[in-house]
Amino acid sequence: MADDAEKTEEPTSKKIEDARKEGNVPKSQDASGVMTLFVAILAFLMLFPYMSSHLLLLFKYYFSLIGMTIDREFMVDIAIVTMKEFFLIVMPLSIAVAVAGIVAAIAQFGFLFTSKAIMPDFKKIDPIKGMKNLFSMKKLIDGIKITFKSFTTLGVGFVFFFLFIMELPTVALFGFNDQMIWLRDKMIVIAFVMLLIIFIFAVIDIIIVRKQYFDGLKMSKQEIKDEMKNMDGDPMIKAKIRQIQMQASRKRMMAAVPTADVVITNPTHYAVAIKYDEQKSHAPIVVAKGMDNIAQQIKKIARENGVHIVQNPPLARSLYAQVDLDKSIPNELFGAVAEVLAYVYKMNKK
Repeated sequence: MADDAEKTEEPTSKKIEDARKEGNVPKSQDASGVMTLFVAILAFLMLFPYMSSHLLLLFKYYFSLIGMTIDREFMVDIAIVTMKEFFLIVMPLSIAVAVAGIVAAIAQFGFLFTSKAIMPDFKKIDPIKGMKNLFSMKKLIDGIKITFKSFTTLGVGFVFFFLFIMELPTVALFGFNDQMIWLRDKMIVIAFVMLLIIFIFAVIDIIIVRKQYFDGLKMSKQEIKDEMKNMDGDPMIKAKIRQIQMQASRKRMMAAVPTADVVITNPTHYAVAIKYDEQKSHAPIVVAKGMDNIAQQIKKIARENGVHIVQNPPLARSLYAQVDLDKSIPNELFGAVAEVLAYVYKMNKK
């Protein structure tokens, strides 16, 4: 019993799918950050001429305002132009980053749409439970990891940034276009250094996240048994259904015995009721059959309804073994059955 209570078994595909429907998927924030940053850098390089041209236009606009009288209307115009240019500069890069975030999520766990993750859950606003989660060991470990990653990334980035700052006295002598090119090159260096560090953390984070995810979904042996029972159906219920179906089938079979032309018996173990209607079938049909107690019931109903009972052990066994209910007899049994029917018809003066 203790082994059954321990969650030692790998999660089944149904368990994983149910968790997915709940919005519970293995998602690494670091992996999404790496892809987003990479796309941001790539988009920045591709859009740099476009962005620098708009930035240059904005500076030219500001320089053209020198010496002009500034009033409220003028300030509104400056704000509108500034917002417009910044929108044109930032929007393409923002769209690229947003698309990268979506692609990064899909790459990790595929396309997923579920409303359960955003449904209100009042348990989540329980202050007591919230305090426990806030000061849990998992939160402490997550906080340490985030702090370590942040300080490492920012520390390395700051070292490179400080080295670039030392070049500013020389860069101040450059023209505007050269200054922009220097700024672009240094930003690319810093971004790729930070990207490399985040990538290393992302690989480690993906491994940890996926391990924690599948460990959290592990099941006990009893849970696997219960799941299989729910999927296949409770054996007791299935047995009860089969019993009810057999009883209903037997009831219909017994109801067909009075319509039979003859019941062929073993005479004690087998009984097969035969009916022949040349208007409906080209051959006689087995309308009822059974062994032992069922055979006795068939013979009892046949006697009560005046149906002839003929003893023919070999034919009774063959019919029982070879012919299903409501099926025509096979060709090899035509002769034997025809003799029995001829005898019955003669008795009935048909």
